[in-house]
Amino acid sequence: MIFQSKYDLDDNRAVIRRLHRGDMACFEACYKFYYRGLCSFASRWVPVSTAEDIVQDAMLYIWENRDKLLEELSLKGLLFMIVRNKAFDRIAHRQVRQRVHQQLSERFAERFESPDFYLGSELSRLYDEALARLPEQTRRIFEMSRRMGMTHQQIAAELGVSPQTVNYHISQALRTLGVALKDYLPLLLWLLSFSGRNDLV
Repeated sequence: MIFQSKYDLDDNRAVIRRLHRGDMACFEACYKFYYRGLCSFASRWVPVSTAEDIVQDAMLYIWENRDKLLEELSLKGLLFMIVRNKAFDRIAHRQVRQRVHQQLSERFAERFESPDFYLGSELSRLYDEALARLPEQTRRIFEMSRRMGMTHQQIAAELGVSPQTVNYHISQALRTLGVALKDYLPLLLWLLSFSGRNDLV
């Protein structure tokens, strides 16, 4: 689900001015908008649990130093830079950091350089493409479970099949998607957890 806000978060100057005034509602909107993407970004280098801590620290830093923010400086760019630096600081050994960074950069160089990759749309596209390749019945049952929130019993009654059949198709979908998206699973964790699909990981 794409986050909707009453604030125009693309208007960097207006957002910074609101933060200067201590507008907590605007800060919370920024927090909700960037949180998932920043966690995915940080998970390039650190475990997801650590990524969450890093993002919370970065957002707290922004709030505590809001009076020092420059209107000319992109808040999005600043947040991703802070999170990246904090993630690097969490990696104990320089050799490990260089190896991980090099491997990921070589595999996903173009996509990883765009902050928008982590804000949902690209990850959603990859997930939807993998979902579209599932057999029709498997995809239908999986979407009824994940997107419509139906129980196995409800799906079985709706389709006239047994709950065991429903469980089989969902298991097959998870297995197939897990293979198709194995390279992206650490990044997809936050996207899927916000849409009720976190058991894919």
